[in-house]
Amino acid sequence: MPTSTKWPAVADDRLGGYADALLAVAAAEDASVVVEDELFRIGEALRSNEQLLAALSDRHLPIERRQGVVEDLLGSKASSTTTALVSMVVGTGRGGDLPAIVDEAVARSAAGRQKALARVRSAIELTDDQKSRLAQAIKQSTGTDVEIRVVIDESVLGGLVTEIGDDVIDGSVRRRMSQLRENFT
Repeated sequence: MPTSTKWPAVADDRLGGYADALLAVAAAEDASVVVEDELFRIGEALRSNEQLLAALSDRHLPIERRQGVVEDLLGSKASSTTTALVSMVVGTGRGGDLPAIVDEAVARSAAGRQKALARVRSAIELTDDQKSRLAQAIKQSTGTDVEIRVVIDESVLGGLVTEIGDDVIDGSVRRRMSQLRENFT
């Protein structure tokens, strides 16, 4: 029996539907910039905390309990719109898909501004000026307009690791040190 490619497309459509819904609510609340930034940070936090992601997707926990976790965690740290959106996704049983839904929402939003999403890992937060200069350098290098989203990653030590889709530009100190070691051995 031949395998069907229909199921991944259905899953992608479902994630895209959730992503579109998140963006539509954020726009209706006139909070797109804030909500997108908060969603991005939440998605990254879930990626780095497997226990939290497991709790939000655990079908053995009552929905109210999973939504309570969202409320407890985000409370005053996120806007009420973001908290409600995350709670809604968790309440529909899609807590495990939340990082992918957020990725899709942020990417679709950037695409709506004719930009690609550039996920930049750095040991420290970048200033707006640094983000702007980085976006200009990426455009000069690749010809692609990008929207910079910074992920604080202390393992980078210094420099930056930039991901644009499947492309990775590793300008980290760790990578440079590794190259030096390779050259001396």
